[in-house]
Formats: sequence, structure tokens, C-alpha cells
Amino acid sequence: MNQKIARFFEEQRPQTPCLVVDLDVVEQNYNDLHDALPDARIFYAVKANPAPEILALLARLGSAFDCASVPEIQMALAAGAPAERISYGNTIKKEADIRRAYELGVRLFAFDSDAELEKLARSAPGARVFCRILTSGEGAEWPLSRKFGCDLKMARALLLKARDLPVEPYGVSFHVGSQQKDLKQWDHAIFQVAQLFRELEVLGVDLGMINLGGGFPTRYRTDVPECTAYGQAIFESLRTHFGNHLPETIVEPGRGMVGNAGVIESEVVLVSRKSDEDPKRWVYLDIGKFSGLAETMDEAIQYPIEVVGEGMDDPDGEAVILAGPTCDSADVLYERAEYRMPSELKAGDRVRIHATGAYTTTYSAVCFNGFAPLQQICI
Repeated sequence: MNQKIARFFEEQRPQTPCLVVDLDVVEQNYNDLHDALPDARIFYAVKANPAPEILALLARLGSAFDCASVPEIQMALAAGAPAERISYGNTIKKEADIRRAYELGVRLFAFDSDAELEKLARSAPGARVFCRILTSGEGAEWPLSRKFGCDLKMARALLLKARDLPVEPYGVSFHVGSQQKDLKQWDHAIFQVAQLFRELEVLGVDLGMINLGGGFPTRYRTDVPECTAYGQAIFESLRTHFGNHLPETIVEPGRGMVGNAGVIESEVVLVSRKSDEDPKRWVYLDIGKFSGLAETMDEAIQYPIEVVGEGMDDPDGEAVILAGPTCDSADVLYERAEYRMPSELKAGDRVRIHATGAYTTTYSAVCFNGFAPLQQICI
């Protein structure tokens, strides 16, 4: 448990549910990734957690920002990031939003289709553009395959076309999937990108950048490789496939930057069974899928959960089903995963949900069932 956050909860007793983020941990994560990949530019994925305090801290540290919308671009600018440190990394953009980002000074844009490239040529002339390719997402706990990216053949054709448009074909991007624990996945993608670079060079298109995406994990209920292991694996792969002619590299951490910096405190609303013979108790919390824990969908992300209070650290407690407070049957967090809680657990007790600094506040509904959005405090 992060003692700084624990002390804050004990002294301030904020109304639950409440996410508290330790900015010192965010800074340490940034420094660790910078040390692990010293030659890569860090573009923090704003969607992970756009708290103004986090963005301002990262801007001061020299981070660039990967933005998915015009409001995120405006947040990064307000936090002190110059426009040249902002990438519009969403491959699905309204042309009006491309135009607005361009007016704000953004000159780096992602695309993965002919129609998107045409929009960029019309509304962001002179911008640097990079094409996202498909990856399998194998090994990731939250895969990002299918929706984003195109195959290598299409990417080659699109980058050739970009050469003849009023944009600069600048590079290639990929994403190996969020919460990626298989270090080899970057090597598979880098190998493909290196082939594409060489094919395009022969055709007269000299690309200068490879965007390695995100995927850097947070520790949840099982261990993950150290940041240095990711840096070493990526560097060795770049050397293997590009030799001494290394392109500029970009990484887009989100979860790995802020995930372990946050803890949610939640109140138990109800503990019950569905029948006298029911082997598992149902534990209903005042936070659920619609108030920040959307990544429990399919029980993909399994957060460490601690019951607060003396005598409540029983690892051999009873098996439970965890659910949220809303009137929606989909609002069940964990039913198959083996979560256990003390038999003494009752309504009014508090639990702490660890490693929740990423993809919680941004997934929180505005007013579903009348519940307020997840509050966040940065310390």
C-alpha cells in the first residue's frame, strides 16, 4: 500500500468512491521510462488520466502528449505543453477537428485509411503524418487489435500516396495492446516496420519515425516485467532490425505512467446471498463498471482489492462476487475471478482498490442512475 495515499485516506476521510493519485509516483514512472528508453520521446497518452495536475507535472518534466481529441489537445496546451509536443494520435477524426488541431499548432497526425489521409491533406497541409499498422494484440490483457490500423500492404500504398499530397509521410506506428506482458510482441511489430521502411526507401519514401505505442503495464494481481526489461527488449529489437540507422522513436505510455499511482477507496453498500445454499456472498460496492471500473469487463483487468480495518486482512476469507451499485445487471465486476473477503465484512466497511490511476475517471459516467462521476484528488 502506498503509505502517502493511506495516510491521506485516514486523515481526510473523503466521501467515497474517491480516487487519490500520488504525483510522486507519476514522476518516478516518467523517470524510470526515460532511463529505460533514453533515446525515445515520451508522449503520455492523455486518455489514461487527464487530471490537470498530472498533465502539468509531465509537461514540466519534458513529456510530449498523445491526444485523442481536440479537448485533450486543449488540456495539454493549458498544462504548459507547446503544440510541437502534441500528437493527434486518434486515427478516427472529424475533418473539423483536424482543422482545429492544426489551427492550435499541432503538426503530427496519425491515420490508417485513405479517407483519413485525404482529410489530413485538405485540412492539415504540411503536417507530418504516420500510418498505424495492425498488430495481433496477443499477450495483452486489454487488446487493441482490429479497430485501429491497416495491414502492411495498405500502409505501404498509403505512405506512397502521402508523398504526392501536401503532407509529409513521416513514420509508422503500432500498438501491441494495453497491459502487454509479452516482451516479444514489440519485436514482432518492429520487424514488420523495418521491412516496410526498406520497401518504401527503395520507392523513394524515406521515413524518419517509428511510434512504438503503449502497452507498458501496471502491476495488478500478478507480477509484470520491470521497466528496464521493456527498454532492453525494445532497444535490442531496434538494433537487430534497423542496425545503426535507427529512426526517431516515440512511446505512448498511459497505464504504465499513472496506473500504480492511484488508489480508489470505496464503501461496501450491501453483503448478501441469493439463497441459503449460495456458496458465494455478493458484495456490492459504491463503485462499479459505470463509475470508473469499466476495465473489469470480461474480468480483463483484475485490480488488487484490500479491505480496510483491523482483522480485515484475512487472505483465507470467503469467496465473493463483487458488483457495483447500479440498476444494471451488467454491473458485475468479478464473478469468475477468485476474490476472497473476510466473513465479518458488512455494509459500511471500506475497501481500497489499488492500481486504479489509469482508465478510471475517464471511464466514469456523468450521471448514470444519478450517481456522481468518480471524484479524484492528486496529492
